[in-house]
Amino acid sequence: MPNDQGETPFASVRRPRPLPVLVLADVSGSMAEHGKIEALNQAMASMIGAFARERSPRGEITIGVLTFGGQGAALHLRPVPAASVTWTNMDAVGGPSGTPMGAVFELARRVLDDEDLVPASAYDPTLVLISDGRPTSEWRPQLDRLLGSPRGGRSLRLAVAIGPEAGSAAYQVLEAFVADPLYPVVRAEEADRVTEIFRYLTRSMSVRVNSARPDDVSVFDPDDLSDLSD
Repeated sequence: MPNDQGETPFASVRRPRPLPVLVLADVSGSMAEHGKIEALNQAMASMIGAFARERSPRGEITIGVLTFGGQGAALHLRPVPAASVTWTNMDAVGGPSGTPMGAVFELARRVLDDEDLVPASAYDPTLVLISDGRPTSEWRPQLDRLLGSPRGGRSLRLAVAIGPEAGSAAYQVLEAFVADPLYPVVRAEEADRVTEIFRYLTRSMSVRVNSARPDDVSVFDPDDLSDLSD
């Protein structure tokens, strides 16, 4: 009920600021091999469950998933609070050589620029790129636009090369996405290592969301990432 001043109780209570995590997931046909897509789905479900259990007055982890495979990119899960997510598994699509990274970089930029999806009050986002192959379409201009955008440029970025097929050409693109020599591309030659890598990401985001100043926290420890890359 309103008080004597016409104000409702709890009117001054604010929701925690969104702390966005966007996963850019390769779903090309080759991800159906060696258990890669199954491992990625399991790791995603576990990570989202852990994010949903985080409680902080400062930040609320939101999760969005962008997929790329076949001829383009799609918004598999629009950014929402992790606690509200019912995870739907991703499927590998298209031929084994369809890896349109340029399309997912462009989609990521549009998502980050859309304040209906990522509010202006949000903390700097974390972007995680996972792929098992080199791009099969133009990607450099789209990546430049992503990294040149206000939120894309401020984002914390991690890249995971999954599967034994990820060669030097794929690594060059993943390194360009991270764009920081301190943070190596993480190797997951065996698909089950994806779960370990996502546990590391989960712990890192827990530290960040519970810190006094989430935008000032260095989430990824370069030494830890080097261990994961061995």
